[in-house]
Amino acid sequence: MKTPKNKLNDELRPEYDLGQLLKGAVRGKYAKRYHAGTNLVLLEPDVHKAFPNGRSVNDALRLVMELRKV
Repeated sequence: MKTPKNKLNDELRPEYDLGQLLKGAVRGKYAKRYHAGTNLVLLEPDVHKAFPNGRSVNDALRLVMELRKV
């Protein structure tokens, strides 16, 4: 069944004007702050099995840091 071309499929109410909603918006306003505070690492599946949560990963890495001092 085809949708008539003159009918929109969006759910935005007619009283909302996107031009007004986005007026003054700045793209990437918080991007620099976000990237500065993000430190994500993707674990391989075998590593994830050995370290199921962030605390176990941090503990293991702290141990490695201590062993490097020796």
